[in-house]
Amino acid sequence: MITRGIRGAITVENNTSEAIGAATIKLLRKMVEKNNIEIDSISHVLFTLTKDLNADFPAKYARINLKWKDVPMMCYNELAVPTGLAKCLRVLIVVNCSETFEPEFVYLDGAEYLRK
Repeated sequence: MITRGIRGAITVENNTSEAIGAATIKLLRKMVEKNNIEIDSISHVLFTLTKDLNADFPAKYARINLKWKDVPMMCYNELAVPTGLAKCLRVLIVVNCSETFEPEFVYLDGAEYLRK
């Protein structure tokens, strides 16, 4: 068994707890669906938010809404690059998996810009 990272990002409409929570859940659900992630296979999750998003912690919504109570999670500020995408929440889900697992990355609601 090995570990692999699954990347994802989404833009958040407003700097509010509600908007950060909704975007977090939308992104994580899509990542879980596309990659058939089982909670027990998650090693840890890292979240970053741009400096214009500070109303809440995304990990809180994964714990409450997705029941990821035993998953180690941390939230960080994203590097403030002047040409970076504003109001962006990024996530890295690290999973324990087989060597043949091919992660599918997920970029939603304007974050597709990051992969151009």
